[in-house]
Amino acid sequence: MNITIKPLTPELSADYFDFFENRAFTDNSPYRCYCQMYQMTKAQAKAALDNADGADMGGISKKIAEQQIESGILRGYLAFVDGIAVGWCNTNDKANFPVEPCTGESFYAPPEKREKAVVCFEIAPKHRGRGVATALLHQAIFDAKTEGYIAVEGFPVVRDERYEWDCTGPFRLYEKTGFSKVSEKDGRIIMRKEL
Repeated sequence: MNITIKPLTPELSADYFDFFENRAFTDNSPYRCYCQMYQMTKAQAKAALDNADGADMGGISKKIAEQQIESGILRGYLAFVDGIAVGWCNTNDKANFPVEPCTGESFYAPPEKREKAVVCFEIAPKHRGRGVATALLHQAIFDAKTEGYIAVEGFPVVRDERYEWDCTGPFRLYEKTGFSKVSEKDGRIIMRKEL
């Protein structure tokens, strides 16, 4: 299988939304998202909910993601097979994440730290276990090093079985790509790869 990895740009937004709407959750996952929450503050999330007024939350989430892609706030990589997006990895400069995120999980670090965070993977069910997440992570590492970052961090959660909402990537994915465990709290591990 030939996997091509491309950084998310406004020009690829149609591919991004096609992936999330047609392949990302086809295994009946209970959650639908556009990976926009990690970039939102508590105040932004509250405002979105307040403005929903009974509207379709999926549509609101998509509109927020569209704005984030256009402005460059939402960053990461799409994986393509035969020209079709089959995977996504949300990775960004840690300085671009909010200090007080709406998710409760802070990935923020000051700009001078020069660190990237890998916070989410979503792979089309038919392509899982075929190296897509590994290819995405390798590209994130390569680009971070090329761009002068000093480290990349990931945040897997230790579980005994697959959990539908677990999008952080498995521990073994980080381990096999050269990350080292630096801490663990409440089952969440911080994995770090020095560049």
